[in-house]
Amino acid sequence: MAEIIWGLATSHVPAIGAAMDHHRTTDPYWKPLFDGYGPAREWMAEHRPDVVVVVYNDHANAIDLDVIPTFAIGTADHYAVADEGWGARQVPTVVGHPALSEHLVRSLVDEQFDITMLHQLEVDHGLTVPLSVYCPEPGDAWPSRVVPLLVNVIQYPQPTAERCLRLGEALGRAIRSFPEDITVAVFGTGGMSHQLAGARAGLINETFDRMFLERIETDPESLAALTREDYISQAGSEGIELIMWLVMRGALGAGLTRIHDTYHVPVSNTAAALALFQTPPARVLVGASTASAEAVGPIPSGAVGEARA
Repeated sequence: MAEIIWGLATSHVPAIGAAMDHHRTTDPYWKPLFDGYGPAREWMAEHRPDVVVVVYNDHANAIDLDVIPTFAIGTADHYAVADEGWGARQVPTVVGHPALSEHLVRSLVDEQFDITMLHQLEVDHGLTVPLSVYCPEPGDAWPSRVVPLLVNVIQYPQPTAERCLRLGEALGRAIRSFPEDITVAVFGTGGMSHQLAGARAGLINETFDRMFLERIETDPESLAALTREDYISQAGSEGIELIMWLVMRGALGAGLTRIHDTYHVPVSNTAAALALFQTPPARVLVGASTASAEAVGPIPSGAVGEARA
């Protein structure tokens, strides 16, 4: 049977990929961010999974805004890198795992999640930047096969945070029921707080972000209880991407070990973060939350952080 061995939450800011592509990671602006990635990258290089399931959102590059699925899974053999207007990133083509993809689609549909199947898909920075955070020097090929899992976070109504956590729990069960003996990591991408347009453009709410970084491990149920409006008011219109971290968290289940985390602002007017979690070996799924059944705590004060450029 397949085993989930770790999970990664990471921002997917396109400028992070550009900094790597143009060898600017040691520039004063970028060095603190990439120094923060260092310990996680070293650990991940020693614990390469066979497959990574990347939970991300397309940015109107492969999916037309006229037709936006709430949840979708890529089922192809290969995924070309999208040209987002300045040429495709010079990174390897993403190699899929169709058998696992099809198993996940069937299992999730059987658990009452309506999954759109994408037999052809070009992948944008939402997926390739997390892969570069995971493996900054892939050479001719990424070290793991990839299953893309797409979530609508750009057009209202987005799925609720609770729905994303429950999807993650079902995803974890689906992965662990796959009959091949493979190892799998699950990535939750996007965030943290940021808003790219409007009167609050440049918003960063460090108080909310740090609360989220703590509770994603210890109390994901409290994060699942927040509404769309909570996420947008606290973390900005694009900060709602954090619901994709909950898909990852739900898949991991209980008994996590936090390997490393880092938080840095600003990164292209965004609060960027990384959190890496290891699951216990030969574990039995007992649920997503490690917290006691207490009432959900309030959102911390300092609801909306000052806009930072």
